[in-house]
Amino acid sequence: MNTTPVSNRIHISIFGRRNAGKSTLINALTNQNIAVVSDIPGTTTDPVYKTMELLPLGPVVIIDTAGIDDEGELGSLRIQKTYEVLRKTDLAILVMDPGEGITEFERDLSQKIKEKGIPSVGVLNKSDIREIAPGELSTYGERLGMTFVKASSQTKEGIDDLKKLITQTAKHDETQISIVGDLINPGEIVVLVTPIDKAAPKGRLILPQQQTIRDIIENDAIAVVTKEHELKETLASLGKKPSLVITDSQVFLKASADTPEEIPFTSFSILFARYKGELFELVKGIKRIESLKPGDRVLIVEGCTHHRQSDDIGKVKIPRWIRQMAGGEIEFEWAAGTYFPEEIEKFNAIVHCGACMLNKQEMLYRINSAKVRNVPITNYGMLIAHVQGVLRRALKPFPAALMLLEE
Repeated sequence: MNTTPVSNRIHISIFGRRNAGKSTLINALTNQNIAVVSDIPGTTTDPVYKTMELLPLGPVVIIDTAGIDDEGELGSLRIQKTYEVLRKTDLAILVMDPGEGITEFERDLSQKIKEKGIPSVGVLNKSDIREIAPGELSTYGERLGMTFVKASSQTKEGIDDLKKLITQTAKHDETQISIVGDLINPGEIVVLVTPIDKAAPKGRLILPQQQTIRDIIENDAIAVVTKEHELKETLASLGKKPSLVITDSQVFLKASADTPEEIPFTSFSILFARYKGELFELVKGIKRIESLKPGDRVLIVEGCTHHRQSDDIGKVKIPRWIRQMAGGEIEFEWAAGTYFPEEIEKFNAIVHCGACMLNKQEMLYRINSAKVRNVPITNYGMLIAHVQGVLRRALKPFPAALMLLEE
């Protein structure tokens, strides 16, 4: 619980043509030999991720990518992977060799960065080989729409200037809503119902539970953790009424039954729906999923890969519930990890996990992709609460979302 999860770190992605010095720049920024460096073009194939602290910005993920000018069939696949990284990027760094000039590759990338509204900075690298005049920095900046600095990945000249520019440019939204902090006051009690997840490593709670506990503590409230079978006894033993009960979706029904109606009640999945995405859009999605019929196609998406259990939530339980709702056979497809299909128009609905392993940028990309293609999207917890008849109660802490559901 002491390490910031990757999904909560600012994602800084480094782009550029082959041999522009991207990997060497990462090594210079991190002061470690993280990325493999070679004079052979195309050394970096898949994106490489490195977590670190970049003060005063804080915890970040730096992503090295393949060259945007890669060639051949494999090269095209690498470029596609590189552009997919933009979906999760909070700050883009464009690395250029000043001896090569601006080409269609940089113009195309900078245009995509602008379209997505991603903050960006540019680096004219290899200043140890070629003198770079201040006027060049201005010219590159004006043509590509970002501020440039000169640097040398080899001698580390300009690396401190680059770090300062990164800190000034990166958007760190201090106003971003917390997981639960706006729902509680200092000194209040929050009860968390956390069944032991067999898929979690022994001795650990799953990530959403860890993050919620941390958020409660940071807001000077009191976190009380219990399993579903001890919930009733836990509530009875407290000296005062808790301000909120939060449950794992897998025990929604029992937790709701054992929590008195006057105590506000919700789930980790609903909290993360608004923390990582758009709660309203996922509420709209559950309303439209009610109208699925036999023969429709549903995409089930998980943001991580994990060992499947015999009664796995994504592979077994959700498909079973959706078939029951639709009254017949439904065609299912699955996606996991970083993969999210481009062509989602063929699906009548998407059911996504809670996205604890994805950063907000990536989750919003997925939600917006569904939104513009008019494909309803919701998440696991919302669907489970709906199937078990407790969704309205679980949305009561969020009046606007409840009103949308009841329209």
